[in-house]
Amino acid sequence: MRSIDVDLPGGRVAFSTRQDGVSEGPFESLNLGILTDDVRDRVVRNRMLLMDDLGLSRVAMGRQVHKTAIREWDTAPEPGAMLGEADGHGTTMRGLGLLVLVADCLPVALIGSGRAAMLHCGWRGLAGGIIDKALDSFDEPPAAAIGPGIGQCCYEVGDEVLAQFSSYDDVASGRMLDLRAVARQQLAAAGVDAIEDVDLCTSCRADLFFSHRRDNGVTGRQGGIAWLT
Repeated sequence: MRSIDVDLPGGRVAFSTRQDGVSEGPFESLNLGILTDDVRDRVVRNRMLLMDDLGLSRVAMGRQVHKTAIREWDTAPEPGAMLGEADGHGTTMRGLGLLVLVADCLPVALIGSGRAAMLHCGWRGLAGGIIDKALDSFDEPPAAAIGPGIGQCCYEVGDEVLAQFSSYDDVASGRMLDLRAVARQQLAAAGVDAIEDVDLCTSCRADLFFSHRRDNGVTGRQGGIAWLT
């Protein structure tokens, strides 16, 4: 199973797994992360396998830096083009896949009114307002899909991180933070009431997902992809 697929009105979302790829060792097997220590040709092959499964020929992505920049795409990127910094992507182009890479952070997709967005949501992005920033580009509240990410069961953080979310209800138990609950509250506060939630912990499910925290940083990357149909 290379991906967990979600249909939203007007589009599709896929959250890739680590299964059915060609990488080996700690990157076994469907690693999508070029900037890991995996063999580059294997990562390229993994990406091709996934895109063939999804029927996509055009994909946009960026160099993720745990901030809130969202890049708008009105044309497909040229193959081999230099990646600019972006932790989110938006488009009104049909058939253009918007890709973020994750290994514990949440991939969050938004689709509605002929528009799609895909967001890389770690605690910094959520605290910085990347979801609200993306929602501002929609004429009305879209549907959302939240992909696999590290769960509250496995995500212990320090006081400086907890302080960023002190105004939220029931998102922390001691030092254990629930990023998924933060994302859901942010979406709901903006009027998003159609939320599909995969609700799988990347750290718990070593059979399905890479996890930066579980694997002490030596691991691959799965992806979240959204596109208009």
